[in-house]
Amino acid sequence: MGTVLSESRYSDGTGAFGGARVKKLLVMMPAYNEAASVAGVVAGVRASLPEATVLVINDGSGDATAAEAARAGAVVLDLPVNLGIGGAEQAGYRYAAQRGFDAVVRVDADGQHPAGEIHKLLERLEAGDVDLVVGSRFLEHPAGAYRPGRLRRLGIGFYAKLIGLITRRRVTDPTSGFRAANRRAIVRFAERYPEDYPEPESLVYAYRLGLRVAEVPVAMLARQASVSSINIPVGAYYAIKVTLAILIDLLRSYKRRPS
Repeated sequence: MGTVLSESRYSDGTGAFGGARVKKLLVMMPAYNEAASVAGVVAGVRASLPEATVLVINDGSGDATAAEAARAGAVVLDLPVNLGIGGAEQAGYRYAAQRGFDAVVRVDADGQHPAGEIHKLLERLEAGDVDLVVGSRFLEHPAGAYRPGRLRRLGIGFYAKLIGLITRRRVTDPTSGFRAANRRAIVRFAERYPEDYPEPESLVYAYRLGLRVAEVPVAMLARQASVSSINIPVGAYYAIKVTLAILIDLLRSYKRRPS
């Protein structure tokens, strides 16, 4: 496990970010066998947000992910077994909740989420009227920007319609893991977070908790090194599983807590 760095604050060099008060910021990256890309991603985040703490949650990797992340200057949280994306993210939220971070930005360790786009999430979060900001590939689409393949877009469209129907809110990118959460969302996600393929289900969970969610347009990149584990059979399995999980969530009663 890497050496725990001192907790830090982020700023634009003037003691504030986006004109708002300075907060303790954690940038977390769930990572499973991402040794080829994680160091570069950590370095990019540290260059863009030099005063943020970067946390890599090593989800039982069998390669040098932990060593590469620590070498690049990240705090490394080693999980004893592979928990999957949802379990790794919850571990990150628990870390943030226990250490008093005010905001968490979640990025992929495979390079899909450019560090230079993080400020868009933070600026929206700093407005103070939302608890969770999701970076969307589909609110705007600049020429040449990366977009998923046709089959994946069909799945994204299905979840967007399903979640929009449930929440009565427009959702354009329900599978995006590029997100920023404030303290209120951090505490609730530390208590419970969906497993396996959590992005769509977590939006319904946030809605049921009364968390305020917004999307902002961002650019994303293709994976730098690793290959997605989601093929057609696996994708169909997850589509059924996540849809059932979302519908089951509708039958649950979550006690809403005051802000």
